[in-house]
Amino acid sequence: MSSEPIGESLSSGDRPIEKNVLRPVREFLDTEVAGAGVLLAATGVALVWANSPLRATYESLWSTKLMIGLGRFVLEEDLQHWVNDGFMAIFFFVIGLEIKRELVRGELNEPKKAALPAIAAVGGMVVPALIFLALNRGTGAAAGWGIPMATDIAFALGALALFGSRVPSALRVFLLSLAIVDDIGAILVIALFYSEGIQVVPLLLAVAGVALVMGMRRVGIWWVPIYVVVGTGIWLATLISGVHATIAGVVLGLVTPAHPLDPAALERVPSHLRAGPSWLQPEIARATRLRVQEAVPVAERLAHALHPWTSYLVIPLFALANAGVTFGATSVGAILASPVTRGVVGGLVVGKVVGIWGFARVAERLGLVQLPEGVSWTQLASAASFAGIGFTVSLFITELAFSDAALVSEAKVGILVASVLAATLGSLALRISPGAYR
Repeated sequence: MSSEPIGESLSSGDRPIEKNVLRPVREFLDTEVAGAGVLLAATGVALVWANSPLRATYESLWSTKLMIGLGRFVLEEDLQHWVNDGFMAIFFFVIGLEIKRELVRGELNEPKKAALPAIAAVGGMVVPALIFLALNRGTGAAAGWGIPMATDIAFALGALALFGSRVPSALRVFLLSLAIVDDIGAILVIALFYSEGIQVVPLLLAVAGVALVMGMRRVGIWWVPIYVVVGTGIWLATLISGVHATIAGVVLGLVTPAHPLDPAALERVPSHLRAGPSWLQPEIARATRLRVQEAVPVAERLAHALHPWTSYLVIPLFALANAGVTFGATSVGAILASPVTRGVVGGLVVGKVVGIWGFARVAERLGLVQLPEGVSWTQLASAASFAGIGFTVSLFITELAFSDAALVSEAKVGILVASVLAATLGSLALRISPGAYR
């Protein structure tokens, strides 16, 4: 048996605990930073492609129909909708996993800490909507009030991730939590105000599916294939119901266990290591690996396994399919001066900061919430500014709110301009905040 102490053996780079517990945390952060670069590159490609002589191929590709059928049941969508409704559900599942982990075992497990992003998110939705309505009241464009309410989780977290370890982890958790509450709020707005009607039966089936997942979890069923089948059914029922399908991913993430299956499993690892002449023996290695897996929550293991796929494939693919905003000859002047564009920019750039920071400040004064440890109010303002990167859901709501092509173009240009301004202002606020750079 190796003379290396057990403590050192378990912490070295090629040992099970390091491989399954410690290393995933570092890899998660590294993946997020690298994924932000891939995301920005995909956005750039989409913009160039949509404004090049090959624009027709861009539009043709994403409007290509793809049909999936089983018996009499047929589901037909274009490629863009398959990306938006299907692939993005995986991303939101990962977001749900991370939120669940933070609520149960992380920095949001205290009521006051958990309340802060929720209250701030409400402000970040209400104030932008009011600004848009103030600039477009009495016109048909007022229907777009939901456009500046959204926060793009991928772009917001990607922009923040570019600052790496210089950003307090609590600030990242706050922005992540705020963004998901904001996005769920936006999705509910879509379902209630921008949908032709919610079908009750499919929605009830989705709810029943979630109840089934919780029941299987309670009786100790952990066979992955059955969860994949039930989860797919929940996604399909949600899609048919009229509610945005990505919310199914969030809900499934939130009901995934965030506690270890066997909290005492790690305590039995040393006995396995001492059970034979070498811990490399196949039987001992398998037993040790099983104990380590039992000590790591299912939510954490799934997040670690899926995060590279969402960062390097799902989110860049979504950006490629949705970021292709076409700039016409009138975009520079008339569109920038339109009330719709100004409403979107004002709502996302000004409204988000005023709403998020203002609601959080008032709630803190009233004793309802407390600022996360290590986070200043200036840093909170930077997160609020990053939340003004509306992009994905804002683009989605634009297509639902307007049928007039001119209004659609004005809103999309406003979203793009606001995203750039919000990212720039958020970066500046983070740079001047005390303690952000050492």
